[in-house]
Amino acid sequence: MSETRTADFAVRDARARIRVELGARGYDIVVGAGTLADIGLSKAIWPKLRRVLVVSDETVDRLHGARLAEALAGAGFARESVVLPPGEATKSFAMLETLCETLLARRIDRGDVVVAFGGGVIGDLAGFAAAILLRGIDYVQIPTTLLAQVDSSVGGKTAIDTKLGKNLVGAFHQPRLVLADTALLDTLPRRDLLAGYAEVAKYGLIMDEAFFGWLERAWPRVVERAGPERTGAIDFSCRAKAAIVAEDERETGRRALLNFGHTFGHALEAECGFGDELRHGEAVALGMVMAFDLSAAMGLCDPAAGERVRRHFAAAGLPTSLRANTLAARPWPAERLVEHMLSDKKTRGGALTFILARGVGRAFVAHDVPRDRVIATLRAHGAA
Repeated sequence: MSETRTADFAVRDARARIRVELGARGYDIVVGAGTLADIGLSKAIWPKLRRVLVVSDETVDRLHGARLAEALAGAGFARESVVLPPGEATKSFAMLETLCETLLARRIDRGDVVVAFGGGVIGDLAGFAAAILLRGIDYVQIPTTLLAQVDSSVGGKTAIDTKLGKNLVGAFHQPRLVLADTALLDTLPRRDLLAGYAEVAKYGLIMDEAFFGWLERAWPRVVERAGPERTGAIDFSCRAKAAIVAEDERETGRRALLNFGHTFGHALEAECGFGDELRHGEAVALGMVMAFDLSAAMGLCDPAAGERVRRHFAAAGLPTSLRANTLAARPWPAERLVEHMLSDKKTRGGALTFILARGVGRAFVAHDVPRDRVIATLRAHGAA
């Protein structure tokens, strides 16, 4: 599929297609307004497929369920649905059990396909169920949030949360197709769009300063409506992630860079009980600011880089301090936040591992980061 990209990263064509190169397990990501109708591409993957088991949440099913049903019917697929409650609490052992038992009761078999139709919660949960049911069922990701379109739907990470931390129980299980319909995002609240935008900005911050510079100018058009800028931002993000996943599928090396801001961010989420007080993308935005400040404090980058990131996120309406708005209403004990970090998947032998930066677009993995430096950074942002 050809596409026209201008120097400003916008994509002018109706569709962009990205290939995740994983040999026989490789798959396409299709980005653009109206790609929900492209579910018919599945015919090339499963020419004899007749039954599709759609997993979504109540909000997505209400807003978009009829459109997906129409697309599946047009492609000749029989459809059954499982509709779960919305929210991060759905990524739990209890809901995993409910979903697996429901799919087994419907006599799911390896000739069927699971469609994860929702945001990151549904994608992670449905993907994990597909990974473990009958020792592996094929699935398709149709992400309905900006965050899921540029991050969780690509790369095969599936998981649920536990009381000890986020995404600690899961499996690598690649989808067979990802359809990122940018028009679906127009129904999202602005807060959710901005939370997803933080993950878009992350790709510029870890690997491409020119892309981040473009976002500094174009971010309102990325957030506000489906169009060339939104398609371009999602296309660039998916291409960046696809290249990293093809090189390092199981996060033994370079893929760890995608966790930039996440060690801080996941700790903040855990302190909030993974509730609505702090969305994942908001926590990651704040975590990226903290990561730049920690990098500067360790003499790894110019403090001006962190200030640049802070200004941009503040202009977009993302949190840059624990003293901001409603976040200031609760205590943030620095020592307890570090304890949350010690449950992070990147921790090895009790040593704190972070993704730090030598500048915008120049991230790297830093092992055994001094605890006192981390605590000082947290306190500089409002932790106690």
